[in-house]
Formats: sequence, structure tokens, C-alpha cells
Amino acid sequence: MMTMEDNAALEAFRAETRAWLEANCPPEMRQPVDDDGDVCWGGRKWVFKSDAQRQWLERMAAKGWTVPEWPTEYGGGGLSREQAKILQQEMRRINARSPLNSFGIWMLGPALLKYGNEEQKKEHLPKIARGEIRWCQGYSEPGAGSDLASLRTSAVLEGDEYVVNGQKIWTSYADKADWIFCLVRTDPDAPKHLGISFLLFDMESPGVSTSPIQLISGYSPFCQTFFDNVRVPARNLVGQRGKGWDIAKYLLTHEREMIGGMDLPSGGANALHQMAVRAIGANAEGALSDNLLRAEIARHEIDAMAFGLTMERVKDEAKAGQGVGALSSMLKYYGTELNKERQQIVMSIHGSESLVWEGEDKHDGDMARTWLRSRANSIEGGTSEVQLNIIAKRVLQLPGA
Repeated sequence: MMTMEDNAALEAFRAETRAWLEANCPPEMRQPVDDDGDVCWGGRKWVFKSDAQRQWLERMAAKGWTVPEWPTEYGGGGLSREQAKILQQEMRRINARSPLNSFGIWMLGPALLKYGNEEQKKEHLPKIARGEIRWCQGYSEPGAGSDLASLRTSAVLEGDEYVVNGQKIWTSYADKADWIFCLVRTDPDAPKHLGISFLLFDMESPGVSTSPIQLISGYSPFCQTFFDNVRVPARNLVGQRGKGWDIAKYLLTHEREMIGGMDLPSGGANALHQMAVRAIGANAEGALSDNLLRAEIARHEIDAMAFGLTMERVKDEAKAGQGVGALSSMLKYYGTELNKERQQIVMSIHGSESLVWEGEDKHDGDMARTWLRSRANSIEGGTSEVQLNIIAKRVLQLPGA
């Protein structure tokens, strides 16, 4: 139960946060994202698009606000859930860009906070928070996608090192990543879910190679990743040997939340109704002149707002110790459907212009390519069919599921 003192403290925090953001968020970082370079991923290979992008990351990282709810000793802001919400609201109010996108923040970080030892936390979490290291995820393999526990990439212990051999596929941004968090089989004779371990290693280790996979959109965020006698220090094993499946499942809940949150409500120039007014025009009352499209956008944005509130509720329950578990499948499924619907509406707004595939004035067909890319949302992170099965069995507890 929130007291008057609690509310007063939060309002004081809001005022301080608003003043700090106004003073420290560069004007350029309040503009809509225009291309891939506007989204900062950090890491050893990252080249900042502008001084403003670098300054924004450095200032937010110094406050711990790239990971506001992480403990301060690991580079976080140490904020409460309520304070983190206020920070998010105040950033949205001025249309501030996220200072850092990171699989380390969204997926690995929560897993390390729960399962990592103190040495691993101190080594990796501050670097993630400051954007000094970029991670990729070594999960799926040829023949081990939805049935991930069938993975065959092996890690054999030799002295104080594991020797890793095998292949991963659909490894997002593996060619740009610095390190990988990887599922490997350390106990080949154990039942398949019990012989898996969770290993961290540098992508520049001898024996690691990547090959981009060309997608229908023309972009290549995905890669094949190969391991040929890669030697990894045994101290990089997270948790217990052979118990990596527990970590994998926990991490997947955060991945599914991340994928599901791609179409959370946003304001400013990127909002669908603003985009439509710019492209089509408004009537005398200032409303979008196309009545049918206006209704479609309104329905979508109401659904997205309701979904955003559901995500907030689930996060509050998780913060209270109730856990997320199978609910992440619900968030992932519905969130990806919303994002696919959003991209379809964007195509409808721009009509034939959205079909342009090349040309600098059309950002090399970004709308068409983004629409095509969104089709993969219902596959990555666990297919929609798998998520519906999980929802039926573990959320709805339907008989025979």
C-alpha cells in the first residue's frame, strides 16, 4: 500500500528525473529513429553515428539508467520498479531514444543476476550496463529449433578448459557481437534436458566463425555460427554443469517478453495516427481523412495500450516474487501478432509507396523490408504454435493439452 510519503517521494523523483533528462538528453536523441545507425547497440565494434549518440549513452550509463533496476554494484541505477516506470514515462514524454539496445540487458543480464557467481557478475554486468560489450545468443541449431533440448554442440572438459565443437543457427548479429552465451552439451549420456550447460565465451576465440544468412527482406541480422575446437575457460560455466536447461528456460522468458514488447504504445512522430495524418491528410476537424483506416488504427492502438498495461502488471507480479513463467508465452504470442499487424497498417498507410524496394529517398525500401522482417516474429524465440501449446497447457490448464 502506497502512503502519502511514498507518493511525495515519487513525485520528487519525477521532478528530479525530468530536470536531469531535459539537461542531459541531446536534442538529436529526441528525434525519431531514421535508420539502423540511430539504434545504439554498443560493444567493441560499435561506431557511434554522432557525438550526441555517444554522449547520451555515456550520461545514462554514468547514472546507471541503461539498466535502472539493476543493483548499483553491477552498474545499475538501483531504482525501484515505481521509479523505473517514472524514468520510462519521462523519457517517453520528451521522445528520448533508448540509449542502448542490448541482448546483454534483455536476456543475459537477468540470467547472470539469478544464476551467475559473484566473479561472473562483476566481470560482465558493468560492461553490459556501460555498452562496452555486445552479446549474441547461441541457442538454436540445425535440427534443434523448437525442440531446443536436442542440441548437439558439445563441450568436453580438458583440464581447466572446455573444448567446444558444433554449430548454431539464426544467431542474431553474431558477426557484430563480442561474446556469446551458448548452450552446449557437456553430458552426452544424460537425458537430453539434463546434459546441457550454459557457457560464456569471446567471439574472437580461435575456432569461432560466422556466416550471415540472407533473409527475404534483404537484410542479414541472422548468422550461422561455427565452433571448431574452441577452448573456453571452465570458469565461464554459469551455474552447475548439466543444469543449463534451467538457465535456458529462465532466459527464454525474458527473450519472449522482449520480442513481445516490440509494439508497446509509443507517441510522437512514430505513432501510427501521426504517420497516417502526414501521409494521407486530415479533415476539417483534424482527424485522419480516411475513416476506415482511422478505425483500424484506433483499434490497434487500443489493443497495444491494453497489452502494455498487461506487460506492466506481469512485471509488477514478477517484482513481487510471483514469477512470470509460462505467461511469457502469452506476452510473446500476442506481442508478435500486434507487431505484425502494425507493420501491415504501415503498408496500408503508404499505399504503393510502401512497396518501393530501393532508392535513397525511400531509405532503400525500409517499409517493405520491415514488413517482411516482421513475419519472422512468430518464429523466433519459439514459434507461435509452440507458445499456444504452452498457454493451453500451463496457463489455461486445458484438459488433454
